[in-house]
Amino acid sequence: MRLYSASVRSHSLKLFVSIMRITTNIQELQQELRPIGVELVAVSKTKSIEEIQEAYDAGQRIFGENHVQELITKQESLPQDIAWHMIGHLQTNKVKYIAPFITLIHGVDSFKLLQEINKHAQKNNRIIDCLLQVFIAEETTKFGLDHVEVIELLENPLLNTLKNIRIRGLMGIATHTDNEKEVKEEFYELKTLFDGIKLSYFRKETTFDILSMGMSADYKIAIGQGSTMVRLGSTIFGQRVIKHYKAQ
Repeated sequence: MRLYSASVRSHSLKLFVSIMRITTNIQELQQELRPIGVELVAVSKTKSIEEIQEAYDAGQRIFGENHVQELITKQESLPQDIAWHMIGHLQTNKVKYIAPFITLIHGVDSFKLLQEINKHAQKNNRIIDCLLQVFIAEETTKFGLDHVEVIELLENPLLNTLKNIRIRGLMGIATHTDNEKEVKEEFYELKTLFDGIKLSYFRKETTFDILSMGMSADYKIAIGQGSTMVRLGSTIFGQRVIKHYKAQ
C-alpha cells in the first residue's frame, strides 16, 4: 500500500509539474509573439488530451496535428472552439474526414489536393483556408512545391472554379541543421516568394496574409525573416513521446 501511495504521489507531482510548465510556456510565448503580430500554432501531435487541455486552459486556441486519425480523435474529445490546423502531409483520400471542422490546411502541395479539399468543403457548405507548401530545404524527405510549380498552380485556369477554398499564404520547413545561415537564407527565399506572389496574384485580397514558417528549433530566425505564424511543439510541451494511432 505504501509503495502504491508513493507511486500515485509521484505521478501526481509529475502531472502537476507538467501542467505548470505548459501553462508557463504558453504565457511566455504569447507575451513574446502577440506584440509583434505572430500567430502561435501549438503542435500537439502525440500529446495527450490532458496536455492539450492544459494548453487550452492557459489561453491557447490554435493546435496543429500531423495525422488525420489522431486529429479526429482529439477534435471529438476537446473543446469545440479550438481551431485545428492540419500541418502534416495530407493525402487526398483523407480530406473527407477533416473537411467538416478543419480551420487551416498548411501542406497543400498539388492542384489535385486543392481540388479534393474544395469538393469536400462544398459538401460541408464551408470555405476551407489553405496554405501552399513550398519546398525550401536541402532534404529530399520534405514535401512541397518548387517555385515553378507554385506559379503553375496559381496560373491554372481551373483555380477560379474552386469556390470553396481560399489560399491564405505559404508554408515552408527549413533544413534541419545547426547552420543558422542556411536556415536564414531558406526563410528569406520563402518570404521573397511570398511577397512576389502577393503582389502578382493577391494584390487586392487582404486574406493572403499568412507566412507559416518556423518551428521550435528555428522560430526566432523565421520571425526575423518575416514569419507571421510559427508551429511550436517541444517549446510548449517538452520532448514528444511517440504513440501509435490506427490509420483511418
